[in-house]
Amino acid sequence: MSDVKLYTAADEQAMRIALDQAHNAWLAGEVPVGAVIMRHGQVIATGYNRPITTHDPTAHAEIVALRHASQLLSNYRLPECELFVTLEPCAMCAMALMHARFKRVVFAATDPKTGVAGSVIDLFANRQLNHHTDIIGGVLAEASSQMLKQFFAERRTQIKAQRDERRAASSRQALHGMDVIEGEAEPPLDLIPIGQVIEEPDQHSPIEMLRS
Repeated sequence: MSDVKLYTAADEQAMRIALDQAHNAWLAGEVPVGAVIMRHGQVIATGYNRPITTHDPTAHAEIVALRHASQLLSNYRLPECELFVTLEPCAMCAMALMHARFKRVVFAATDPKTGVAGSVIDLFANRQLNHHTDIIGGVLAEASSQMLKQFFAERRTQIKAQRDERRAASSRQALHGMDVIEGEAEPPLDLIPIGQVIEEPDQHSPIEMLRS
């Protein structure tokens, strides 16, 4: 991964499309990662992160876009295509893109936990592989990072609110139990059903949750 700015205004424009896709993922309750596949300056396919909604652990933004592009172009090889994605690809996505013979991959934010374009390892620089895809990082990285941070901040707020509500409901239930003994009140309508399992929220850091 090069530290030199090698991208163009056209690259930034394509990345903005990927960022729009990332926002779609957010609206669907998924981690906001989006991708777009371009060929000769034209949009071929788009995709956004959707492993949770589709119950598919392979449904990362890159894979979703790659499947669409392959079907539209009726070819599993896409040597004239470029992929723009808002988060550094993981090993699964990187190898899929290289198998498809992509010309270039451009990403926004780095992923220090699972990124394989220089963060954890650099698969794209491995000369033992039989295809080499050009890789560029950092295009609109700040915009992508901010979206991810806002998403996880909102997620933490929601989890805390749900936890607080469960605790409040438990407290009301306990108080109501005392009232029943004393015969002073009717049962509230929002009791937690007996036997319901209340799970504590995931304590992993945002970056560890990115590829849920």
